[in-house]
Amino acid sequence: MIADFHFLRPWWLLAILAAIAIPWLASRQSDMRLRWREMIAPQLLDHLVSDDPSKGRLRPYHLTAILIALGALALAGPTWQRELPPFVQDEAPLVIAIDLSQTMDAIDVTPSRLERLKLKVHDILAARPAARTAIIAYAGSAHLVLPLTDDAALVRTYVDALATRIMPVAGKNTTVALAAAEKALANAQAPGTILLMTDGVDTPSFEAVTRFSSQNNVILLAIGTPEGGPVKTSDGNFASDAAGNRLFAKLDVDALKRLQSAGDFSVATFTSDDSDVRWIVDRIKTHFAQKAAEAETRWRDFGWWLTIPVVLLAALSFRRGWVVRWAGILLAFHLVASPDMSMAADLSFGNMWLTPDQQGRFAYERGDYPGAAAHFKDSEWRGVSLYRAGKFSEAVDAFATQDTAEAWYNQGNALLHLGRLDQAVAAYKRALELRKDWPEAKANLAIAERLVSLQKQEEQEQQQDPNLKPDQVQFDEKGKQGKKGQVNVAEQAADIWMKNIAVSPADLLARKFAIEAGGARQ
Repeated sequence: MIADFHFLRPWWLLAILAAIAIPWLASRQSDMRLRWREMIAPQLLDHLVSDDPSKGRLRPYHLTAILIALGALALAGPTWQRELPPFVQDEAPLVIAIDLSQTMDAIDVTPSRLERLKLKVHDILAARPAARTAIIAYAGSAHLVLPLTDDAALVRTYVDALATRIMPVAGKNTTVALAAAEKALANAQAPGTILLMTDGVDTPSFEAVTRFSSQNNVILLAIGTPEGGPVKTSDGNFASDAAGNRLFAKLDVDALKRLQSAGDFSVATFTSDDSDVRWIVDRIKTHFAQKAAEAETRWRDFGWWLTIPVVLLAALSFRRGWVVRWAGILLAFHLVASPDMSMAADLSFGNMWLTPDQQGRFAYERGDYPGAAAHFKDSEWRGVSLYRAGKFSEAVDAFATQDTAEAWYNQGNALLHLGRLDQAVAAYKRALELRKDWPEAKANLAIAERLVSLQKQEEQEQQQDPNLKPDQVQFDEKGKQGKKGQVNVAEQAADIWMKNIAVSPADLLARKFAIEAGGARQ
């Protein structure tokens, strides 16, 4: 520790010279003997000049010198330890690969293996607030449900929509699931974790899984019982195998033990309480801490601890208006010099001590998104706040002031909420032009293009036979009493269509997976 001690900003130590000079100059100025020794003989000076009774006491200039010295030491930045850079500790990306093969509908775990895993995902999200999570669904093929996001509510919505029936390729392929998870973490810029939530590894993938090696942490949480249970279908009946016998799924514990001993990752089985969730979260934190320790660190600045004695000593200076008088002068100067009189009149704590962007950030972290948008001067943060507040049209205008990949990506998200699908597609494409191979933008672009395709299909179906007979004809006898107006039919149709799409995310995922699987086979 002593060998590593040094100052981060040593030039501030020169201010200590001022702390030494102030008492010396002040003592010379108050020394009456020094003033009169040129005019009065030394033998008379001792009898004519009396000693100052306050000599030896703590004077204001002594306090000022101590404050300057402590402030200089604090600003110089004493340090002897290293630490991780800020904001890195809060980022531990997690990709959850959920098995949607047929056996996940087994009811040996109530209500079923899949439904119980969904509850575990909810618990994991609750244990990792504000952390980024991605979702992969896999059976015979693997598909990205959501890229890394810190929106836990969105993750819960899509996890709840998962079902075995939405997978386009039957079977189970753990190898492609791991590959998809690795791809989702490719641009995470932080050590991540892959969590496989399954009832076992398929035999063809077993050897490849045991040889799987990654810089990311891999955890397998197995669900099921060794006794097993029947597998139910989506219509409530029991599934059967090729021979017509009832399909019965068991958890192969021995295979899991072989996998743990041979593979480079951790394996555990689910529990009825939250001990498995706590184990998973601890593993994620431990892996992240180990990898982060290997990353570049910086010297920890201990100078801020010296601000505590500085504040305590400064409190002693509030005597007979000594500091209050100067504070009043500074406040008056602030009021007179302020170019904005409305700002000068607003003497709230926030305006006096925090910048508008700092006030906006404080409101944003408290969840007051409208208030944050009102404070932010930064257009990107103002747009994010408006987006969180549900003011998507205003958010588009805020994001439009910048020509960055992030701004165009956020514009696309807001336009998608507004139902302006073609503009959303254009925004995502522009984001990808500025930032190549951005997985989040690619995923949202695919969703937007699919929505545009579905909208065009529905419009074509409605136009194919416009002369269909109505089911019922009814006349409005009071129609003449109404007022003339205009109705934007296109906007109403778009709103109704978007609401119908949002009702069934499971169907949307099923169509997305089918398109991806079809493209892969081609």
